[in-house]
Amino acid sequence: MKKHYKIIVFALILLTGMITNAQVQLPKILGNNMVLQQGKRVPVWGTSTPGDHIAVSFNKQTKHTIANASGKWEIFLDPPKASAIPDEMKIAGSTTILLHNILVGEVWLCSGQSNMEYTMRKNSKVLKTDSAKNSPIDELKTARNSNIRIFLVTSKNLHQPDSLHLGWSIASDSALRSFSAAGYFFAKELYDKLHVPIGVISAAIPGSAIEPWLPGTIIPGNENFSGSAGMKLDASMPGKFYPTMIKPVAPFSLKGFLWYQGETNCFQNEAIEYTHKMNLLINGWRNLWQADLPFYYVQISPFFYSKSKGKYPLDEETLPRFWEAQTHAMSISHTGMIVINDLAKSPEDLHPNGKWEVGRRLAQWPLAMDYGRKVTPSGPKYKSMTVEGNAIILEFDYTGKGLVSGSGPLTWFTIAGNDNKFVPADAVIKGDRVIVSSPQVLKPANVRFAWNESAQPNFFNKDGLPAIPFRTNDSLHFKPIH
Repeated sequence: MKKHYKIIVFALILLTGMITNAQVQLPKILGNNMVLQQGKRVPVWGTSTPGDHIAVSFNKQTKHTIANASGKWEIFLDPPKASAIPDEMKIAGSTTILLHNILVGEVWLCSGQSNMEYTMRKNSKVLKTDSAKNSPIDELKTARNSNIRIFLVTSKNLHQPDSLHLGWSIASDSALRSFSAAGYFFAKELYDKLHVPIGVISAAIPGSAIEPWLPGTIIPGNENFSGSAGMKLDASMPGKFYPTMIKPVAPFSLKGFLWYQGETNCFQNEAIEYTHKMNLLINGWRNLWQADLPFYYVQISPFFYSKSKGKYPLDEETLPRFWEAQTHAMSISHTGMIVINDLAKSPEDLHPNGKWEVGRRLAQWPLAMDYGRKVTPSGPKYKSMTVEGNAIILEFDYTGKGLVSGSGPLTWFTIAGNDNKFVPADAVIKGDRVIVSSPQVLKPANVRFAWNESAQPNFFNKDGLPAIPFRTNDSLHFKPIH
């Protein structure tokens, strides 16, 4: 009996010591050097001893809460205004944490596969000339803006709290070398236009399909992919990267999402099913953050998919069909897509250079749609057609300052009659319209533009943004679900 009593007493002493030594802990996404989202409530959360009184002080305000029975706690700070003046955040409970050098501005999460992960050390050159040296500028040598902050998510680094709170970095030197080039140049463009601190979180994995980023595994519904009712998720089985790289970031306050992915799914010969998967991804991430956050993405670049030796039979129109599926996702609310088919030096390269321009173009969407700047966010997007005699008249959205041919006559337009035998066409810009014809087709019915995996056409608006590939006989049907 005495032996059992001693064991119980020892256990109580041990438990008391554990409780006494319990510390306030924060998720890794909360740390020194971070940027907080302006104009929105700021969530601060973590763990401590159950019942511990927590006080969070920042920006001349203090909020209180109590850790629940599991030791979890969360508070919301009132929406702060943008500030480039470094501030501190104090989290006080059984122990105290002091976070330093915090700014307030705009925060974006970028994700995808290798082209989003593609680091600055691989692609830091900006195609602008230095008049003194007459050579491309290496951004890694000039990036010294302390108002741009970066956070690199890996598949493992969000698992455990960081007692040093060092996840966020100023976008320079070694930290920037390992960061997403597209994400950084997006932040640079936003800062140049908004002049407020910019924070970018990068969570991307080379070679990943869209499925690992979904909040659940796709399960069969009552219909196939041609109907949205057939797309359902089993949230008990999340995708591989969602629970380790996306969910732990929430509810960190964001402005929106950036997405650069699709090559892997294109290799799998997907089309409209990918549009539905994007719908599930966007809705899933928005539900996680409980907000209708903007979602802007990149249409993948020209590549010889037809030369693939994989298990899926691919041809020269596999990629255009995938481009079309990506374009359909623009019908999902608060989304936008950029085209980069002019940036690839060759369709042999799955990872085109010019990520500085990818980031710059991505930034045009939030500048236009979220920040009220008078910019054109997209290249020409096909809107409608009419047949007049032996020609087809095309009209477009996003014409901007006008339509233009990059050099010489417009390229990569084809035309067909009801027999759907497409032949090369003459295409001429008339105002904000394009007139397409061919002496081989006297009764035209449809037009295709850039409908080939190697297409790098010269059709732009005067804002320098390339037109979106399309076909007027689009047979895909997609209705967004919310």
